[in-house]
Amino acid sequence: MSGFLPEPPFRHDRQVRIGVLLVNLGTPDAPTPSAVRRYLAEFLSDRRVVEIPRVLWLPILHGVILRIRPSRSAKKYAAIWTSEGSPLLAHGIKQKTLLMGYLGQRLKDEGLPSDMAQVELAMRYGKPTIADAMDRLKAAGCERILVVPLFPQYSASATAAALDAVFAHAQRERRMPGLRTIDCFHDDPGYVRALARTVNDYWTRHGRPDRFVMSFHGLPRRSLDLGDPYHCQCHKTARLLAVELGLEPAQYLVTFQSRFGRAEWLKPYTQDSLVRLAKDGVGRVDVACPGFVADCLETLEEIGIEVKQAFLGAGGREFHAIPCLNEHPLWIAALVDLVVSNLRGWLAPPPDAAARQMTQLRAKTLGARQ
Repeated sequence: MSGFLPEPPFRHDRQVRIGVLLVNLGTPDAPTPSAVRRYLAEFLSDRRVVEIPRVLWLPILHGVILRIRPSRSAKKYAAIWTSEGSPLLAHGIKQKTLLMGYLGQRLKDEGLPSDMAQVELAMRYGKPTIADAMDRLKAAGCERILVVPLFPQYSASATAAALDAVFAHAQRERRMPGLRTIDCFHDDPGYVRALARTVNDYWTRHGRPDRFVMSFHGLPRRSLDLGDPYHCQCHKTARLLAVELGLEPAQYLVTFQSRFGRAEWLKPYTQDSLVRLAKDGVGRVDVACPGFVADCLETLEEIGIEVKQAFLGAGGREFHAIPCLNEHPLWIAALVDLVVSNLRGWLAPPPDAAARQMTQLRAKTLGARQ
């Protein structure tokens, strides 16, 4: 046995399509200790996520963390769980569906079959898995796949971890697909404009704050020292968004959330910064999370509940958590532009359609000469 996955018989008349694989971080199947334990075990066992030697880390993970943390985290997930299930998964499914529709229309406008590109959603940890999503794309006739990690700023612990899983599955295939990847889009104009519109839309309805805070997911400080571009890309996104919003440096603050463990992480820390603002007399703060393209535990519970309570408890008067991009039309349009720009060279009409287009072009050229 070769160990490769079985392939369907090769057919010359097959319809070849292009796949687009959206990948987000992941979510447990349910807000229960057992489901959270399975999710955390997969997540925290990844060498990209925790860069501690296995001989030291695994006993801590299985002997301490997975015994204590699942129950605590399950309560947090329960606080933000919806009738549709996990918010991250629910938004991801909607984003996939909208992208499929918008992309089909774009292809049709360019004279290409509207079903030429197929879109699937996967989670790096949990379900739907990357392997299953790639198998669905293959079953749909996709021989080339564009992988789009939904992390605007590159980090080894998120972006590279997602790509690791993609390449690992591809290694098992006899007919490996052509693969392209988007490593980051932190300074993409469409993404930045979409962020600005979500913030401006919120301010139009609710007024402006005394201070605007942009909170990004944190990473160990060591990641910056080792050359991970994440920290710099977060600050570039923040600068571009501030310019788009017309903000002066004194009107906004960049912070980092989701600290884990005792090691130093990227600073300033979000909750500490909000407490300090409250004690300094800042009455209202609005917090946006530009590094997340969909609301999830980190935005809805950590920011919307924990950090809010800390700010108000320290004397703050008013706290607003601005929703993420989610299904905002400007974000979906930006995502379509990002995908199409990275598919150039792969987007070509089928041979028979190309022949018809060439015949029509020659006819027009001949008619112009006569």
